[in-house]
Amino acid sequence: MFQTRYRALFGACITQFTVIGLLFSYGLLINEFEIEFGWSRTMLSSCTSVAFIGMGILAIISGRLSDRYGPKLVLCFTGTAIGVGFFLMSKVTAPWHLFSIFGVFVALGMGTHDVVTLSTVARWFDQRRGIMTAVVKVGTAAGQVTIPPIAAILIISYGWKKAVMILGITASILLVTAALNMNHPKKTSIATSKTSTPGLSFKAAKKTREFWALCLIQLLVITILLAIPVHLAVHGIDLGMTPTKASILLSVIGASSVAGRLTVGIFFDRLGGNVAFFLCLLPLTASLFGFSYVDSHVALFFMAAIYGFGHGGFFTVISPLIADLFGMKEHGTIFGTILFAGSIGGSLGPIAVGWVFDVTGSYYHAFISLGYLAVLALLLSLFIGKRKV
Repeated sequence: MFQTRYRALFGACITQFTVIGLLFSYGLLINEFEIEFGWSRTMLSSCTSVAFIGMGILAIISGRLSDRYGPKLVLCFTGTAIGVGFFLMSKVTAPWHLFSIFGVFVALGMGTHDVVTLSTVARWFDQRRGIMTAVVKVGTAAGQVTIPPIAAILIISYGWKKAVMILGITASILLVTAALNMNHPKKTSIATSKTSTPGLSFKAAKKTREFWALCLIQLLVITILLAIPVHLAVHGIDLGMTPTKASILLSVIGASSVAGRLTVGIFFDRLGGNVAFFLCLLPLTASLFGFSYVDSHVALFFMAAIYGFGHGGFFTVISPLIADLFGMKEHGTIFGTILFAGSIGGSLGPIAVGWVFDVTGSYYHAFISLGYLAVLALLLSLFIGKRKV
């Protein structure tokens, strides 16, 4: 039992490390596509929006599949898919190629990396969900810190086409290896999960205030959290940074998010979801208004660190909060549906920020608007109760 539990934790960490590291690296490719093909940032942001819509739909499906059949086969298939997608990115010559890759291959990987891994970890660690979810999300931070600089070095050394081929092959190997370590505990097998696992059904959860508050918060915050990684590196390049230095902005977010994830995980286990929400949403809000006004490189790195704390904390708090509020009976399905609400914002955020830049020539108004969305999410968090199933 001990070995299987921590093998699942390891597999979840590697999955998060790889998928999110790849996603953050795309911000560096925007500049390469812009130079080679002359494509606008609105278009280049739009392809990620297609991926986020696909992610939301697939999160619901993958949550149900994971609840019923377990995570291993689901993650093997989708892990291979996102690796193939990045490999195929080396062959793009037209916008529709990029849209197809993001809408199918990248969406498959993104649609399972959170809901399947975190739901599995929540099943194994019913007494320490906050801190164990934080440990998994530290894997995410490690990917944010590690993979973008590696991608930048590969782009400089071999060009962007060979770089994405190397990233794609490596990602598939890592993700399949991680998936083979993922299983549900025996007590949640197919035959007994419906009767022996405590919690609300998806139908019952939909009738609660907390469910809809979480959907709205997810919609607002994911709009922010998926727009910033896509645009922050290229924003740094606009301010005079080299591509390699701009990639370090993403690494700073990843490094500071480690503190956010672990701190929020500890606070969650000790004080509950309400305090944890405030702890991540306050610095997130402050950083977005900061991005709007700073133009020095040092200040931008400082704001990236503040943003990273809130970014990491938010992604840590959702899964254990859902488990506390609704139980584990249909955790994957409920979590997947709430993620779908977030995917709507995730699909709009990058393209909206790219459009604002193309129209105004600046990210100022985009960052200010994202700051107001964070304020609204902070107010909505007051509607989250403390009750446990």
